[in-house]
Amino acid sequence: MGLGEVQMDPTSAVARTEHLVLFSRIGPRFKIAELERLLWRDRVLFEYEAHIVPTADLPIHRISMRRYPHGHLKRHTYVREWLEANDAFVRYVLGELRRRGPLRARDLENRAAAGWRTGGWNDQGQSVPMLLEILWTQGKVMIVGRDGQQRIWDLASRSLPRVPGRPTEQIASEVVERDLRTSGIARLERIGGLFDGELPGRERAVREHLRSGLIVPVEVDGLSGRLVAHRDLLDTAFRGRATALSPFDDLVSDRNRTERLFDMFHRLEIYVPKAKRRWGYFVLPILRGDRLVGRIDPLFDRRENTLRINAIFMQPETTVADRAAVDSSIHDLARWLKADQVALPRAGRAES
Repeated sequence: MGLGEVQMDPTSAVARTEHLVLFSRIGPRFKIAELERLLWRDRVLFEYEAHIVPTADLPIHRISMRRYPHGHLKRHTYVREWLEANDAFVRYVLGELRRRGPLRARDLENRAAAGWRTGGWNDQGQSVPMLLEILWTQGKVMIVGRDGQQRIWDLASRSLPRVPGRPTEQIASEVVERDLRTSGIARLERIGGLFDGELPGRERAVREHLRSGLIVPVEVDGLSGRLVAHRDLLDTAFRGRATALSPFDDLVSDRNRTERLFDMFHRLEIYVPKAKRRWGYFVLPILRGDRLVGRIDPLFDRRENTLRINAIFMQPETTVADRAAVDSSIHDLARWLKADQVALPRAGRAES
């Protein structure tokens, strides 16, 4: 599958994005219940920084957990000062989770001495959820389930298995290699980072992998910069297929990289006013083999149990076989969603 982590997002015009990513990689046999089993029962996966990550990677993420919020950003300063002003509130929340957990945010009282005030939508009575988010980033609490859309929290020490630490040098070597393996082709400066930024030991790991030949410089027509690939991938046989991709899939989530590699200008238009959208609310690119051949604007009508395709946009210079691949991808998606039917767009909305 080639993923080190899967980004999460609650947008569900079709399905939650983490589910769409796994559907794209695994195919229609992917079952959400299996993912939930791995998360909530077996605990071999956990949620961190809006991603699903392997529990075995806990030593990697502990680096970020331990240093939050000790950065120099304005928000880090605010969080440090807010936690100091709300020390009793922190002790209350951790104590309640220890005594009564697992709990939802609404099961906890807002005992903040200083309310959360950053000028955003979450200023109004959101001190409990914001504290839980901070404690989550620090690795002190974890999400252990969901009640509908509400997250269920518990102490990390009680919800995650013990995972032995690893030397910083070993972690850096592993992360750099994994980033390269999962990226396929990447700019050298873009590999080997953590969710919150710098990975200690990265530069040394990069030098060692370059010296050993694990990192191989490559050239791609039309692309500038220092591009590299993992040596194991250069001679690996590739068997492509056709599938719809979540816009948050790592293959296309970097919009500039997508345009350079696949010649597709792709933007997420969720926050664009409807009248100004070029393609649609939650457009899914269609991958066929090693090319992006088109995109669809879908909506899963749960009331009618119908996958509605508002528009199909083919890339320039595509073939009849490419269009057949798009149609096949739509029906695979419908089969995975267990939709009763597919409603295709009017002829005038199938554009090139």
